[in-house]
Amino acid sequence: MSDTVDDATTVDDATQRARYWPIPILRAVPAAIVALVITFSTNHAAGYGLLLFGGFALVEGLVLLFAGIARLPLDGRSRRTTLLQAVITLLAAVAGFACNGFGLPAFITVVVAFAVLTGALELSQGLRARRRSPFARDWTTIGGLTLLLAIAFLVTPPDYSQQLGGVEQVSGILDASIVLVGLLGAYLAITAVFHVIAGLSHKWGTAAPAAAPDGAPHA
Repeated sequence: MSDTVDDATTVDDATQRARYWPIPILRAVPAAIVALVITFSTNHAAGYGLLLFGGFALVEGLVLLFAGIARLPLDGRSRRTTLLQAVITLLAAVAGFACNGFGLPAFITVVVAFAVLTGALELSQGLRARRRSPFARDWTTIGGLTLLLAIAFLVTPPDYSQQLGGVEQVSGILDASIVLVGLLGAYLAITAVFHVIAGLSHKWGTAAPAAAPDGAPHA
């Protein structure tokens, strides 16, 4: 009886993975693009950071909306949580575009609100789905990373300013805007890599385990 339940669970997991694996890959795309733009851009102004964040959040929200509608069980709590997360992310995108002229306070407020709300939702989604969803660890990890982004933004003093120089002989000023836009880029780079790894892992996990010659599954 237990072997039958385990086999059914394996098949069900493979079916879920086959439907869901493109979602992490799609989530990785806007995160990776914006992370690269931040990395290679000399403009780390808060307004520019908000525009980049708005672009990321817009695509991320649409991907989550697609996931909630078409790639998760229609009667599941995870579906409802994902749809709520999608709505919050899309609202954050609108706020990012609308507030890009309001400087550093708007940048901090929009990103922190997004990170706290979506991070808490995704973390709780992963914790609730333990032992019943193959995506629980993914959601828990991304939710935790997103909450760390909020903490990093909150502990960075808005009036931080440091004159560059010293042994490196680099002229200029390192201020809070540069630090926070850089933190956003680092967060997006890390999550992009994680999403790609998770998506490919789920894709490779869609194959049913091969049977041994005697009919027993391979370890």
